[in-house]
Amino acid sequence: MPPTIRIAALAAAASVALVPLAAPAASAGATAKPGLRACYDGTCRLTLTKGVSFRVSSRFGITRLAITFTSTTVRVKGTGTGVMSQAFLGEGSTGSVNDIGVRVVSLSPGKAVLRLTARR
Repeated sequence: MPPTIRIAALAAAASVALVPLAAPAASAGATAKPGLRACYDGTCRLTLTKGVSFRVSSRFGITRLAITFTSTTVRVKGTGTGVMSQAFLGEGSTGSVNDIGVRVVSLSPGKAVLRLTARR
């Protein structure tokens, strides 16, 4: 291959390699991950599409909350060193796990909306 063609081919390959790829667009059905860090102080609103587990302040006597749900029941389980507390709640009901109040705002297959409130 003559030198001018080789240089032109290398220049074309280099220019293609330097073109940045576009980031894939988020799908319209994608659900944002809930802001679980905001729940550390025991006060937040959660919209869940699957079970979650997150840390909470030890001032509640527990250090972790785990939340799972079905179409009819939400289970909120608090654990810490040597302690476990849990509540089973239906849509519209309220309860507490240690000093964290839990209200089930809405509940349906595949989605639960909860409001947590610090009681201490």
